[in-house]
Formats: sequence, C-alpha cells, structure tokens
Amino acid sequence: MGSTAINGSARNGDAKLDISIVALMIAGVSTFLNVYTTQALLPYLRHVYAASELEVSLTISATTLATAIFAPFVGMAAEHIGRKKVIVPAIFGLSLPTFLAATSPSLRALIFWRFCQGIFVAGIIATIMAYINEEWAGRGVGTAITAYVSGTVLGGFVGRLIPGIIATHWQWRWSFVVLGAMNLLGGLAVRRWLPKAQNFVSAESFGHSLSQAFEHLRSPRLLAVFGQGFAVLFALVGGFTYINFYLAAPPFQFNSAQLGSIFFVYLLGLIVTPASGGVLDRAGYLPTCLMALAMSASGLLLTLIHAIPAIIAGLALFSSGVFVLQAAATAQTGVVAGKARSTAAGMYLTFYYTGGTLGAVLPAFVWSVWKWPGCVALIFAVLVVALVLAWASSRE
Repeated sequence: MGSTAINGSARNGDAKLDISIVALMIAGVSTFLNVYTTQALLPYLRHVYAASELEVSLTISATTLATAIFAPFVGMAAEHIGRKKVIVPAIFGLSLPTFLAATSPSLRALIFWRFCQGIFVAGIIATIMAYINEEWAGRGVGTAITAYVSGTVLGGFVGRLIPGIIATHWQWRWSFVVLGAMNLLGGLAVRRWLPKAQNFVSAESFGHSLSQAFEHLRSPRLLAVFGQGFAVLFALVGGFTYINFYLAAPPFQFNSAQLGSIFFVYLLGLIVTPASGGVLDRAGYLPTCLMALAMSASGLLLTLIHAIPAIIAGLALFSSGVFVLQAAATAQTGVVAGKARSTAAGMYLTFYYTGGTLGAVLPAFVWSVWKWPGCVALIFAVLVVALVLAWASSRE
C-alpha cells in the first residue's frame, strides 16, 4: 500500500491518517443526509397530501429502490473508472435532486426526486466499501469501515432532525435546500481530503466484471452475507418508519420536530460503532454479529413498554445493534468476495436496499391490523433470520 496515501510520512503520518478517516466520515454523512430524510415527516406528509401510510412511505422506498437497482452497475463501472472518480462526482451530483425535491408540486413528484437521489447514493456506497477494503487492507479495515458507518449514523440523524424542525417551524421544502447545500460542502471536503487510491487495479473488461458478478452469486457464504444485509436494513427501516406513526398517534401525539428528535438515539451509534471496529478486528465476525443482534432484539422488545423513556431506550439499543451489524456485514462482504470488491459491494447493496425498500412497505400491512406490536413481531422474526445468515456466512 502506498504509505503516503494512508499513513503518510514518518513526520506527518498520524495527521494524514486522521484526515483520511475524517474524509470517510464526511462521505458517510453526505450520503445519509438524504436517504431517510422524509422519515420524521411521514405523519406530516400524510396530512399534507391526504395520503395513506403506505403512500407516504414510498418517499422512503423510492430512494432505497433506486439504490438497490443501480448499485451493482455503479460497482462494476467503478472497477474500470476508479474509486474516488466515482465517489466525489456522486456526492456533488446528489445535491441536484435534493434541491429539486424542494420544488415538488405533488407527492408523486416528491417520490420521483427521491428516486433520483437514490441513483447518486448508489454511486457513493457501492464504491466506498471497495475503496476501504483495498486501501486499508491489513491496516485496520474494521476501524476504517466503522469510521464510515459512524458518518452514515451522524448523517442519518441530521438528515431526519433538520426536516422535522423545519417542517414544524417553517416551510418543509426548505429542508431539502439546506440538505442540498450540505451535500455541496461535503463534496468539496471529500474531494480535498480523501486520498487517491493506491491499490486500485482496473478490471479487464465489463464482460469480465459481469462474469465475476455471476461467480459471486454462486458463493453460498457471499449470498448469506447479502441476505443478512437484506434483513438488517429491513429491520432498521421498518422499525424507524412505523415508530413514527405509533408516536404520532394518541396518547403520545408527537409533532414533526419531536419525531425528528427521537433520532438523537442514533448518536449512541457514534460511540458504539467505532468501538465495535476494535471488537470486529479482535474477536471476529460472528461474535460481533451475535453481540449486535442481541442488542437489537432486546431494544426492540423494550419499545413495547408503554412509556416514552422505555421506548427511547429501546430505540437507542435497537439502532446501535443494527449499526454494528451493518459495519460487520460490510467488512465481511470484502473479506468473503476477495476479488472484484466493487462488484460484490454493489450486489450486497442491491440486497441491502431491497430489504430497506420492503421494510418501508411490507410492515404497512401488518400495521393496518396489529399496529406497532405486529410490526415488532415481524422485525424480530427478521432479526432471527439475520442471525442464522450471519452464522452461515462465517462458515468456511
């Protein structure tokens, strides 16, 4: 590995490493400012557009669906173009549909621009995982991955909090203007601070990348990781989408700002996720997954207690466990794939965001009959499946 890219010289190596880690975190923040932006606004948008829970949930699933569709293609393109050459333009490009979402005259238009956001999101996340696995190989991949995931946690929090506050006190459309401007600033920082790839080797041809994609699909361990990713995001999106409807209803009756504030629980992930990087590097994949899944399941059950403190504590535990599991599965994708990592990352993201897409939609049918307890039962079952798949992916 090029020492100037990651470790720097003997004189300034620590500073170079630190700024590289900061760049990874900013990339995560810039991406996830946008993915779940409307989550805290769902009850508000349901009122504004006189729509159902299922209809407004499409503002979440449209973004995750686009990411699922485009991630493998972007991943294969990055095998030829290079990692940073995809990551930076994607962050800048993400600002355009974000600004345009503010102009949406209807729910259908908003869903369309949210879908367009997902296309650029795919460009970042399908590429950056391969970049990390290559550039930090043998030098703490777990630490680098968890730095990026910590950025996604912070971005997910800010991207929900800002719209909730703006919708309560001002015009909700301004939230997209603010987030679009933040994307531009993030793109400038990543362009300047993210080191050029030193270990990237261009793929032979697009056909070769496609053949490697089919080879990945024949790997039982890799399919298990993909399935685990599906289950992880299904659980996270399902939980944090329908808890909004639960808390917006009597007796809680939270407004948009209060719903946005529940995502303060994400900040616990900024402590837990980086700490899990050391656990992942020392203890290994399966023990880390077992710990994370136990945290998530316990937290989910706590939300059934009919008291705000218990619900908030449960959501904090639930989300922290999911973030750790996400970091572990992300690292495992590169380890199991071994080669054509951008292609493998793109395929992982297809499964991952397909899970998120269905997690935003399928619990609506459970909600209509059994409300939040039914959603908890469904998500708990999905977490059990994730545990089984983690075990399968860890077997040689």
